[in-house]
Amino acid sequence: MSFELPPLEELLAHSHVVRLPMRVKFRGVTQREALLIEGPEGWGEFSAFTEYGAAEAARWLAAGIEAAYQPFPEPLRTSIPVNATLPAVAAKDVGAVLERYDAPHTIKIKVAEQGQGLDEDLARVAETRRLYPQAALRVDANMGWDITQAVSALKALSEYDLQYAEQPVPGITGLAEVREQLRNAGNPLKIAADEAVRKHTDPLEVSRLGAADLMVIKAQPLGGISAVLDIAKHAELDVVVSSALDTSVGLAQAAALASALPALPYACGLSTGTLFSEDVCAEPLLATAGYLPVRRIEPDHQKLESLRPEEARVGWWRQRLESCYAELARE
Repeated sequence: MSFELPPLEELLAHSHVVRLPMRVKFRGVTQREALLIEGPEGWGEFSAFTEYGAAEAARWLAAGIEAAYQPFPEPLRTSIPVNATLPAVAAKDVGAVLERYDAPHTIKIKVAEQGQGLDEDLARVAETRRLYPQAALRVDANMGWDITQAVSALKALSEYDLQYAEQPVPGITGLAEVREQLRNAGNPLKIAADEAVRKHTDPLEVSRLGAADLMVIKAQPLGGISAVLDIAKHAELDVVVSSALDTSVGLAQAAALASALPALPYACGLSTGTLFSEDVCAEPLLATAGYLPVRRIEPDHQKLESLRPEEARVGWWRQRLESCYAELARE
């Protein structure tokens, strides 16, 4: 970390655990839990997915502490172009989900969902293209295919004029192989690295190995704004800032990151606030006409209380904060 850790007791004393209900299942969950930290500069979020161990989740905690204890960088833009995110819903439900977004000019479509097949992916993408013929479409497989499946699927999905495909297979070498096979087949579809960046001990290896055309980066998993700006500076790849299914508090940090990047050639994945039926503030951070404002978020204390889960879960998050704090203290 680029700043001194505050005392653990102080973090615990100013932390609030919340559980947000979701409108649709996303990443296998219908409720999203987070621990929010109130600090001298504002609020930070610690919401590492529950299956992550302490070593990986510690970077998420570092990001939450940074947001609460450090000022956001000077913004280069006051609003961020954002994409709509379409979960792996049935084709018949595409319209209803996307209607919740305000003027979607760019749409990220989840594919390769466990238990579904390519036919369902094709139907979902085809329906999205039919409803939004002028929108930029991108697909995200979340490492759901092997190399053979990915090449076959992306050739078929390319018929719908995709902007890029995000993390079709696990790992960096897998991405490089998919990209090479597509190029050898004359397919110019761009490949974006997400998990290969945020789950790797050296995020810059994606760039060195030519495994992707762009990087999807998230503030929490990579340790906060300062860490991500440093990665983006050295990667020499286009960057897309995305949400880690954050509450409005985490989205505010991600928007501040996007606002500080020297270049922002693609719409960012920061419109996931529409996936929640409740949020932690009276005015959730939502896009207007496809753009997300850059601003700090002040949670509503009544909402913090009403969204607080049962004490067993509150205790689990507080213990998790302690174990992740210990990881950061050892660095």
